Amino acid sequence: MSKNVFARVIVMIKTAKHITRIETELRKTMAAKKCWRCGCFHDIVNTLQKSDSINTPLKALFEDARKLFEVKRYDCLGCEVCWPAVAQNMAAELDPAIAEGSHCATAEPELQQGWPPLPGDYQVIRFRAPVALCTLNSDKLIAELATDPVKGLSVIGSLHTENLGIEHLIRNLMSNPNIRFLILCGEDTQRAIGHLPGQSLASLLRHGVNEKGRIIEAKGKRPFIKNLDASHIEAFRQQVQLLDYIGETDSTTLRALIEETAVNDPGPITATLPDIKSVPLETAIAPQRLRLDPAGYFVVYPDQSHNQITLEHYSNKGILERVFAAADPAALYTTVIDQGLISRLDHAAYLGRELARAEQSLSSGDPYVQDRAAGNLQKVKTEKQTTCDCTSIQGELCN
Repeated sequence: MSKNVFARVIVMIKTAKHITRIETELRKTMAAKKCWRCGCFHDIVNTLQKSDSINTPLKALFEDARKLFEVKRYDCLGCEVCWPAVAQNMAAELDPAIAEGSHCATAEPELQQGWPPLPGDYQVIRFRAPVALCTLNSDKLIAELATDPVKGLSVIGSLHTENLGIEHLIRNLMSNPNIRFLILCGEDTQRAIGHLPGQSLASLLRHGVNEKGRIIEAKGKRPFIKNLDASHIEAFRQQVQLLDYIGETDSTTLRALIEETAVNDPGPITATLPDIKSVPLETAIAPQRLRLDPAGYFVVYPDQSHNQITLEHYSNKGILERVFAAADPAALYTTVIDQGLISRLDHAAYLGRELARAEQSLSSGDPYVQDRAAGNLQKVKTEKQTTCDCTSIQGELCN
């Protein structure tokens, strides 16, 4: 047998083995109902059918697979083992064009109002803080660090895929100009499909993407950014400074790192892209007018001798109607709300503030003088008169 013939035989054997392995992975997919409605399955079947070298021997299998297609409900679930993706990896060894033709379907995300604009496995701590923490595959760190938040931490979340997951992270962080640092920590995801979101995200921040949207020097199997263009990537790289601590899972170490990083906060970034919407900082306006609550008003007394707060409720004609007492301010405001003795939100806010001050007086022993409510009292029209007839001297409206 000549060398050329022998080489062709070897190629034919390798091809047959690859085809068999592709078929095995696709049959696993077809047996999993969750895959029937997943964009990964739909996308990869469509892509493999376009390759003559793969479609010819597997044509019947692809036809059976398409019969299982359901209306797509999600693009990528980040499964521990993605059988369609494994099949694609094998197919790409036979036809390299497949590697560029499909990669974990990532549909254009639907943005929502507010921040963050996209859903995900994260917990918001404080909008106006400079540090974002990505725990990668170490989900338990979210609970450990969010339970007792660290000063300077804005948001903490996990990341499991190097395409859709990174896209969501970029949009969420770019829509908060206060975030200037991104700490990568936790265990990166090395699974059968080769997802390495941490390494891929770090590569994006260091090197950007190429003209095809592939993250430069990323080692994951599908590090493609489909729904963000080069201007988004460059703006993200300008906004966020990377702190690469991949592999670090000690919460104490990470707490110290967050605090140290926040000290160097350069302030909010000013240059933003037109399609990246943030929540604006609005200046609150002090109340100019004060309106009586039709339900009446309250007088608050800290009773040091009984270690409790007394709350007197008056009608707007200055008639005492109810008296309550409790050591816990929450018991007082819950009771008066349940009793229908407050009908205005500004009145409820005022009462909550005064009860907190009274509680502090009980604790410290400092004297307490009830503040009047903010704003200038407006005339209130009744059946017989048009002036305020509140007669309380120490009360919340007149003093």
